[in-house]
Amino acid sequence: MTALYAHAAKDLRVEACDAADPEPGQVTVRVSRGGICGSDLHYFNHGGFGTVRLREPMILGHEVAGTVEAVGEGVEGFDLGDLVAVSPSRPCGSCGECLRGLPNHCLNMRFYGSAMPFPHVQGAFREVLVAEAAQCVPAHGLTPAEAAMAEPLSVALHAVRRAGEMLGRRVLVTGCGPIGVLVILAARRAGAAEIIATDIAENGLAFARAAGADVALDTSQDPEALAPYVAGKGCLDVLFECSGAEEALAGGIAALRPRGQVVQLGLSGDMRLPMMQITAKELSLIGSFRFHEEFAVAVDLMRKGLTDVAPLITHSFPLAEFEAAFATASDRAQAMKVQLDFTAC
Repeated sequence: MTALYAHAAKDLRVEACDAADPEPGQVTVRVSRGGICGSDLHYFNHGGFGTVRLREPMILGHEVAGTVEAVGEGVEGFDLGDLVAVSPSRPCGSCGECLRGLPNHCLNMRFYGSAMPFPHVQGAFREVLVAEAAQCVPAHGLTPAEAAMAEPLSVALHAVRRAGEMLGRRVLVTGCGPIGVLVILAARRAGAAEIIATDIAENGLAFARAAGADVALDTSQDPEALAPYVAGKGCLDVLFECSGAEEALAGGIAALRPRGQVVQLGLSGDMRLPMMQITAKELSLIGSFRFHEEFAVAVDLMRKGLTDVAPLITHSFPLAEFEAAFATASDRAQAMKVQLDFTAC
C-alpha cells in the first residue's frame, strides 16, 4: 500500500506504508478521493505554518471519502462497497475538554495529517485507511468527490454556528478560497440577508458570486472598496475572516457596526489587532477552530441537495500526478478545490 508523505517543504513522495486489518469497532476504507487543504499546502510550500513544523515524514491529507472494504467485529450499519465520508476528527472522549463538550479542543486529538503533536499524526492520503466506524458517515447518493468535501464544509458550518443567530444579518466574508466560499453557502443557508465578499483574486470572487454573495469586491484593485460600509460606525453585523491576512481583518473590523462580531477562521500566524476599534465599538472577537458534530450535518446537507459543493471542485489528478496537483492547488488564479483521485493509482 502507498501513501503521500511530506518530508519537507517542496519534498513530497509516494512511498509504501503499513496496512492493517480493522480491529473491533473499525472499518477499512479504500480511499477514492482526497481534497488538498490549505494546511496541506502550507506543509508542501513552507514545511509547516506558524510554529508548527514538520519534524518527521508525515502522510498528508484529511479530506477523504472512499468505499468500505472490510468491517471489524461489532460494527453495524455498513455494507461492503458503501461510500462513506471519513471525518478526520478523532478526539479521545475522556480528557477535560471532551468531557465538557468541546471535542474539537481535545487535549489528545488525533487529527489526520497534523504536525502539531510529535510524533506527528499521520494523514489519510493513502490507498487504504483503517478508521473508527464512528468517523465514517454514509454518503449514499453523493459522488466520492462531493463526499470528500464534507470536511471543509464542516469547518464552515462550525464557524456559522459560532456566530449564533444568522437570520436577517448582514455578513462580510474576507477571503474567498474554499472555506470562504463554503461559509457563504452556510451563512445563506442559515438565513443571512446580505453577504459581501472580498478577495484579492478575481477567481475566488467569481466563485463567491456563484455561491450567492450579493456583492464581491476586489480589494487589490480598489483598497477602498469597503468604504461605503465603514461610514458612521460601520453597518455590517458579522465578519467571517477566512484569509488569515492582517489587512483583511482590519478592513473588516472597520466595516462592523457597534456590537458586531468577528469570527476568525483564517490561520496564517499571529496578527495585530485594532484594539481601539474593538473596544470602542464593543465588538465580539470569536475564534473558530475545526468542528466535530457538524461533519454528519455536512454530509446530510449535501445528500438532501441543500448545499451544492460540486461547483467548487475544479481539478482532479491521479495520485501519481501529485506534483501537478499541488502546483495547481497553489495557484489561486486557476483553482478552487483540487482533489487527488486514488482510484486512478
